[in-house]
Amino acid sequence: MRKITLSLSILTAVLAVNLLIGYRVFSSEAEKTGANQVFEHIDTMMRVLQLIRTKYVDIDKVNYKDLFYGAMEGMTSRLDPYSAFLPPEDLEALMEDTEGEFGGIGVTVSMKDGKLIVVAPIDDTPGARAGIQPGDQITSINGEPILRLNLEDAIKLMRGKPGTKVSLTLSRPGVASPINLELERAIIPLQSVVDATVLPETNIGFVRITQFMEPTAASLETVLRDFATKNVDALIIDLRRNPGGLLASAVDICSFFLPPDELVVSVEGREEKKVERSRGGYKFPREKPLLLLIDGGSASAAEIVAGCLRDAKRAILLGEKTFGKGRVQNVIELEDGSALKLTIAMYYTPSRRIIDEHGIQPDIVETLTREDMAAMMQSGKNVDPDTDPQLRRAIEVLTSYNVLRAKK
Repeated sequence: MRKITLSLSILTAVLAVNLLIGYRVFSSEAEKTGANQVFEHIDTMMRVLQLIRTKYVDIDKVNYKDLFYGAMEGMTSRLDPYSAFLPPEDLEALMEDTEGEFGGIGVTVSMKDGKLIVVAPIDDTPGARAGIQPGDQITSINGEPILRLNLEDAIKLMRGKPGTKVSLTLSRPGVASPINLELERAIIPLQSVVDATVLPETNIGFVRITQFMEPTAASLETVLRDFATKNVDALIIDLRRNPGGLLASAVDICSFFLPPDELVVSVEGREEKKVERSRGGYKFPREKPLLLLIDGGSASAAEIVAGCLRDAKRAILLGEKTFGKGRVQNVIELEDGSALKLTIAMYYTPSRRIIDEHGIQPDIVETLTREDMAAMMQSGKNVDPDTDPQLRRAIEVLTSYNVLRAKK
């Protein structure tokens, strides 16, 4: 016992020296912010570590990596739902979200007031086929109550090897009884630009952006050039159920519809304030009217695009108020392969509208009922004005606009 205590004392001393070196780096900043008691808290943390290591009954659960990872997960859990400490395997999963494909059920979720809310199901995935809808609250995963989980843990539980099963319990507004589902995980392909077509009996181009990823701008440019060659009269971009993605991709998308160097979004945090401006390159003809479809599943980068193009008077927004996620996360990779995902700033539209918790209001409100959503899913068509009241209204708006313009 004396040898164990001595070894622990030496280790504690080494850790204390390392912490002291780190403390000196930020001590001047700590003094500015009134955090002079930082050593007090470090001392308490080291004491807790010592007690756990020497007294906890299950020795298999007290290795240093797990304890320190747990401490860092605890620190980030005190912040907001989007900040998190990511072990190496979670960082790898995060990279898949913007670069490749993964095994899961195909729903994007977010935490709101401690509740796990579905932002949007991804088209043609187990979640979408099971009828999961934006706004559904997931109350348990595999019998594990959500109240015990943070956002990253909940996402981890829903993901897994393709072919394996996961059970969900949902609460849906307007439905009294819980909804119990068992879904089979599948590979979720992340194709971000889909359903490009000239709508039947119109000369209106339509395209859906499901998420903002690295290839999104290049894929959309190909579609836009094709529409310009076909001389479409107007364009509809569907951003419904789009949970966001990469800021750079959103800026590139806005750039297709704006002159160079126009303000797209302001990013403001504690350390810096910066603005993103439209870039050069291909421009979709400005005389062609543009309408964006939005709903409660449009979030983050989708809201940046909607807010920017509406403020620039380049697009009409039709649908429902967006989700309201306007926080900027930075992923800081650490030496051991883990990472810190940290909210560092907030997004503001060019007219200084706050996106976070406010969302973007449409110019033309057109709501979808639960019955409308069910009919759209049952039709089996991704683009069907007959079962999609919002798309039908968008066609009416653009057709009327073009008729009026032709009369001038």
